[in-house]
Amino acid sequence: MTAWIPITLLAATAQTIRFMLQKHLKSTRLSTVGATFARFFYSFPMVAALALTYATASGQALPDVPSGFFGPALIGGAAQIVGTLCVVALFSLRNFAVGTTFMKTEVILSIPVGMIWLGDRVGPLAFVAILVGLCGVLLMSDTPRADGRGGWRRVMNPAAGIGLLSGLAFAVSAVGYRGATLSLAEGDAVLRALVTLSFVTASQALALVIWLGWRDRAEIGRVIAAWRVAGFVGVFSMIGSACWFTAFALQQVAYVKAVGQVEVALSALASLFVFREAITGREWAGLILLGGSVVGLVLVA
Repeated sequence: MTAWIPITLLAATAQTIRFMLQKHLKSTRLSTVGATFARFFYSFPMVAALALTYATASGQALPDVPSGFFGPALIGGAAQIVGTLCVVALFSLRNFAVGTTFMKTEVILSIPVGMIWLGDRVGPLAFVAILVGLCGVLLMSDTPRADGRGGWRRVMNPAAGIGLLSGLAFAVSAVGYRGATLSLAEGDAVLRALVTLSFVTASQALALVIWLGWRDRAEIGRVIAAWRVAGFVGVFSMIGSACWFTAFALQQVAYVKAVGQVEVALSALASLFVFREAITGREWAGLILLGGSVVGLVLVA
């Protein structure tokens, strides 16, 4: 097993916990933007401290940052904000497991984005495994309707639209982060990932402070007041993002994100045992297909 696979599994676990905490914040005290801002506000100082600590402990100098770093990093950061806003908003439309599963359309969407932007290529067997996962996503998005209509009318619902937008945003974000990390010439994969993450989270926190200062200044105070929960959002955001960025430095995005679909199974457990939400038979079938897709990718990647 190559190093990027356990790193990806840790990233998916941390991200699941972070989304659970964000859902709690969204449902109890913060707006969608506030719950999103909490992630970046509490994580960026921790990430910066971690990058400096790791560089010192490993005896490495911080890498020089070329001009080609900033474009991919800023585009990736902006796209991640859009994707996170979509996912947090999605929690009010569908249950927790389904909400995070919609986000997994990023796996299939990252293939064309990675090909166009970075020239990444996906092998035929891996592509088949990814398509199996997409079938699982479509099953999860096929919402039953009271009028009995089926087929594409059931798939094309508002939750599916928001989920697809989040998937595209996260695909662009991940490929941008990989491009920014690869542009750094010095340092090992972990240090390059942490330097990229430090810049990105700081810029995201600044962007959302400016937005909230203009649109809803009181929400900044509510985010600070919610520090007991929001602080843990920052901690798990730091852990998850550091692992994602490191995996992106080691492997192309489509493979990393496809293995990261193990998060869907974790979300199902959270939906059942934490939020006490029901999972339908159709949704379980989708989860099984997604699980098979992850296993297949581990075998062929």
